[in-house]
Amino acid sequence: MRDYSNSRSRMVSRQIAGRGITDARVLDAMRAVPREAFVKPGFEEFAYEDAPLPIEEGQTISQPYIVGLMLEAAELTPSDRVLDVGTGSGYAAAVASLIANEVYSIERHAALAEIAQERFEKLGYDNIGVRCGDGTNGWPEAAPFDAIVVAAGGPDIPQTLLEQLAIGGRLVMPVGEAPRDQRLLKIVRVSDAEYDEEDLGAVAFVPLIGEHGWCAPEQEAPPPAKKPAREPSVPELIASTAEPLPDVDDAAFGSLFDRFAGARVVLLGEATHGTSQFYEARAAITRRLIERHGFRIVAVEADWPDAAAIDRYVRHKPPASIGDDPPFSRFPTWMWRNAEVHDFIEWLRERNSARPHGDRAGFYGLDLYNMNAAIHAVISYLDSIDPEAARVARERYGCLTPWQKDPQVYGRAALTAGYAPCEQAVVETLQKLLASRLDYVRHDGESFLDAAQNARLIASAERYYRVMYFGSASSWNLRDRHMFETLEHLLSAAGPDARAVVWAHNSHVGNAAATEMGIVREQLNIGQLCRERFADRAVLIGFGTDHGTVAAATDWDGPMEIKQVRPAHRDSYERLCHESGTRRFLLDLRSGVHRELRGKLLKPRLERAIGVIYRPDTELLSHYFDAALPRQFDAYVWFDQTDAVTALVGEQRHEGVPETYPFGL
Repeated sequence: MRDYSNSRSRMVSRQIAGRGITDARVLDAMRAVPREAFVKPGFEEFAYEDAPLPIEEGQTISQPYIVGLMLEAAELTPSDRVLDVGTGSGYAAAVASLIANEVYSIERHAALAEIAQERFEKLGYDNIGVRCGDGTNGWPEAAPFDAIVVAAGGPDIPQTLLEQLAIGGRLVMPVGEAPRDQRLLKIVRVSDAEYDEEDLGAVAFVPLIGEHGWCAPEQEAPPPAKKPAREPSVPELIASTAEPLPDVDDAAFGSLFDRFAGARVVLLGEATHGTSQFYEARAAITRRLIERHGFRIVAVEADWPDAAAIDRYVRHKPPASIGDDPPFSRFPTWMWRNAEVHDFIEWLRERNSARPHGDRAGFYGLDLYNMNAAIHAVISYLDSIDPEAARVARERYGCLTPWQKDPQVYGRAALTAGYAPCEQAVVETLQKLLASRLDYVRHDGESFLDAAQNARLIASAERYYRVMYFGSASSWNLRDRHMFETLEHLLSAAGPDARAVVWAHNSHVGNAAATEMGIVREQLNIGQLCRERFADRAVLIGFGTDHGTVAAATDWDGPMEIKQVRPAHRDSYERLCHESGTRRFLLDLRSGVHRELRGKLLKPRLERAIGVIYRPDTELLSHYFDAALPRQFDAYVWFDQTDAVTALVGEQRHEGVPETYPFGL
């Protein structure tokens, strides 16, 4: 059986203590209770997500933070007698039982009460009593209670519960005029007839059903008898719910994404790095966001120095050398040096030509691989602005000079005995550059931003290549943190109203916390960091396909091949989309939209990911991972059959194209 202790500890430190819960008893109890034992079978790996999860009888187990918040507000002590209204999975009662002397838990669903009782007995929680009944009536024979915690929202606080609260007792409950729109209230009984009230903020709970709460659905007037309908399958639900997409070059394609235009960051994924339709769709969506909604930053999963050459071209700035190699000449060249990207770049350059400099949209790289070009760019900048600083930088970067062309070798060298890594030197250069910011910005603020980001890249790359040989999640996390921090620097430099579109692989764009990446491998990504930083102002959009062709290599640094993409695995999300029979669609996965389908899709399934390497013979092992799609993405774009990108090879500059053209070889 998998050991979830690390996940549990991480949940408490990040989701509970990290959000301000300080009650040591609550924190210790939540570290001790195995939350994975209180979710539906098959959802164990998602037990420590920062979200509620479905349980039996159509109910939910509350978000961990909410459980911690309510129990802290209840101020439990070891001598307390506690009433828990709404047993649900039993998790909150289990946590309370490790703090209080006695816990009495009421659940209106008999099946849930029975399951919870079995869990308590199996796990040895012998100070919890469970009964099936109307929680709004409380448990009179066990009253008074030192604390009452109600895990469902009512129109007001039942008088029956107030009367069962001891003098000095605390009651915590969601209250609101609508069944799922409530405020979390804390009530303290001061005397027989006097109560103090504190508002703890907005929450959304399932409705409190009972005599002193909301009416049960079964108590409402029944509809006319109908012949029982067959429950639709998930593919049928997708077919009836998904919005068909027009051709990518149809103006209506981009307009379907206007619903996301209020975001600060829109992240557009791809299931492979070599599929034409993904690039074309992202370009169409991005054009719409730039033209109609004021987005001015296009940030891509590409190296900063290489993308900077493109940026100068599209914004009509003088070209700048980035070293011996032209942009995007490193493996995998087809990822950005392709006809689809070329067409978007030409559109962006043409659009910018008639606009003032400050209104031009830019093209930026988020990644950290091209250390050679970054070193060259930093020194070239300092040569033009501060020759003495350039001399010092040459000395400090000299430590990395032997590995500029093949930085992976640096990682191996840095691990050998007696070799001191270059970390201090590259960090000192970055610190000196940033310390001189005010002087340098007076000359050219944009050039400084470029040089500073290159210096950050070198510092991050040095760490990346040093840690990649440890075989842990550290190198992945360092890389994605670098990409996220680069995005933050771009937004900050462009001003408080700046908005960005990000192009990256699904594995970077989707929230890693909802996938095997984050839950099992402890990896984070840009999507997760954007969700934490920008909340619902970050929109994460994934892309998928069933079959077709893809540009990919068999081995790292190998030649590009046009490979056949195998039809999706039978247990995958892709198979569900394929079986919907809809060739091309947009699926809105946000909470509150398409509730029935979203609930069906929450069950963890396989999801395919093809990077620059594709090995069809080992596809299940090498290209699939577990995910919960509606928690991973806010929307999903589907192309049933797709084609490989058209790679640009050889001389690409034609007559009439300016010398600044970035793909000229």
